Amino acid sequence: AEYMGLFFRSFSLIANMGISRDKWHKRRATGGRMNQMRKKRKFELGRPPSNTKLGPKRIHTVRTRGGNKKYRALRLDTGNYSWGSEAISRKTRIIDVVYNPSNNELVRTKTLVKGEIVQIDATPFRQWYEAHYASPLGRKKSIKLTENEESVLNKVRSKKTMKKYEERQKTKQVEQALEDQFSTGRVLARVASRPGATGRCDGYILEGKELEFYMRKLKTKKGK
Repeated sequence: AEYMGLFFRSFSLIANMGISRDKWHKRRATGGRMNQMRKKRKFELGRPPSNTKLGPKRIHTVRTRGGNKKYRALRLDTGNYSWGSEAISRKTRIIDVVYNPSNNELVRTKTLVKGEIVQIDATPFRQWYEAHYASPLGRKKSIKLTENEESVLNKVRSKKTMKKYEERQKTKQVEQALEDQFSTGRVLARVASRPGATGRCDGYILEGKELEFYMRKLKTKKGK
């Protein structure tokens, strides 16, 4: 009975330990031990990670210090992504997690975190581009266009309107690596928001040197 009492007392201590962000349990820079000057404080608490997964939207609110709120995303499958060179953003579907600089385990479990590289649906961006420039983007010649796509690209326009589109077409420029991605219907993007704190998984499409860098990383990862 005495042994069982000790067991339950130690178990309750472990259960009430919690996550702490204090410094008293750490050692000094020299390696010496720190004397614990006080017990744990509310303002030093930490919380378990949200481990946001790819799936239908599910968000919990967390009451934080000062009565503020954090929006803890447990599952997300959409986000607002911006296309920097075209200065537009669109809400789109997140398809897959492909690269994480800190931990491959987060790629395997499809966990969404800030700074991660994801594949997103290219359709909203392609639709905007083709309507804005009246020019196809990442279209293969062998694939037949639908009626809606045909009406957008080959619409009969007045001379004044055609002049406007011709002026726009002079400045249109999409790098080859990005156009190749558009032809597959998926583009690489980087998550810029914090899903566990804001309840959103927003970011931007990769372009230029940054796209080259992450393409190399993905290639070496596949090689292994």
